[in-house]
Amino acid sequence: MADIILYSVVELASGFAPNFQVFIALRAIFGIAMGGEWGLGAALAMEALPPETRGLFSGILQQGYPTGYIIAAIFYYAVIMNLGWRAMFWIGSFPALVVVFMRFFVPESKAWEQTRETRSADHNMFQEVKKIFKDYWLRIIHTILLMAGFGFTSHGTQDLFPTFLKTQLSFSPEEITVTTIIANIGSIIGGTTCGYLSQYLGRRKMVVASMILAGAFLPLIAIPINKPLVTFGSFVVYFFVQGAFGVVPAHLNELSPPAYRGTFPGLTYQLGTLISSSSAQIEALLGEAFPKNGLPNYGLTIAILSACAMVVVIVFMSTGGEMKHVNFIDESEISLEESSEVVETKNVQ
Repeated sequence: MADIILYSVVELASGFAPNFQVFIALRAIFGIAMGGEWGLGAALAMEALPPETRGLFSGILQQGYPTGYIIAAIFYYAVIMNLGWRAMFWIGSFPALVVVFMRFFVPESKAWEQTRETRSADHNMFQEVKKIFKDYWLRIIHTILLMAGFGFTSHGTQDLFPTFLKTQLSFSPEEITVTTIIANIGSIIGGTTCGYLSQYLGRRKMVVASMILAGAFLPLIAIPINKPLVTFGSFVVYFFVQGAFGVVPAHLNELSPPAYRGTFPGLTYQLGTLISSSSAQIEALLGEAFPKNGLPNYGLTIAILSACAMVVVIVFMSTGGEMKHVNFIDESEISLEESSEVVETKNVQ
C-alpha cells in the first residue's frame, strides 16, 4: 500500500512540475516506487492462490501492463487536445484509490504470516541478506540474466515499434494507434492464454514454445509487405512475447526462497529490466547505421535484437529450474520448523 500511495502522489505531482529538472527528479522517485510495487504485488497475488490456479492468474496479472497501455491511449486521445499533457499524469494518480480497497478487502497471505514468524526467530537482518546471496547466488544471477532476455524481447518488440511504423512505413497517427492497440490486445490474450497453458505444459516448455513461435512471425515486421500484414504480425508477435511474459510472475515466485519472496522476484525482475532498458537506443543506433532507402531500417534492427533476446530466454529458461507445483504455505511451515530448530540449538549451546 505504501508503494501505491507513493507512486500515485509522485504521479500527481509530475503533472504540476514547473520545469524539466523537477519533472526528471519526480520520475526517478516514481520509478523506485513502481519498481517496488511489482515484486510485492506479484508475491501477494501468487501466495494467495492455490498452486493449480497460479498459471492463469499469473498471465492475468502480467497483462495489466498492456491493458494500462490501451487505457492510456484512449485517455490520451480523449484529453490531450483539451487539457494538455499534464492531465495524463493527474489521471495516472488514480491507483491511490486501490489502497482503500486493499486496506479493507485484501488480507495478508497465510504464507507471508508464517514467514514473518520465521523471521522473528532471527533478528539479524544482515545475516539473512548474507545467507540469501551465499546460498542462492547462482539462482539470482541466472534469473537476472533470464529477465534481461525477457526485457530485451519485450522492449525490443515494443519501444521503437510506433517510430518504425511512422518513419519507415509512413503510418498515419490513427493507423499507429489502431495497430498498437491491436498488438496490445494480442498481448492480453496471449499472456492470459499462455499463463493458463503453462499450468499443464510446464513453465519452461510454455516459454520456450512461445519464444519460438514469436520468432517465426518476426519477418512479418522485419520484411513488411503491406500494412495489414504488419498489423497481423504485430498481433501474433505480441501474443507470444507477452504470452511468455505471462508465466513470469508465477515462475519467479516459485523459484524464490520462501523467506525472500517479497524481495527475490522484484530484485531479479527489475535488475533484468535495468539491463534491457537500452534496447530502444540500441535499435535506433543500428537502424541509422544500416539504412534502407535513405531511412533508418528499424524493422530489421527490431527483428535482430528481439531474435537474439529470444534465444537468450530459450537458453536460460531451458537450463533453469521449475517448481510449478510448490505449495507456498508448506514451504513456509518447513522454513518455520528449520528456524525453530536453529533457535533451540543456540539455546542449548
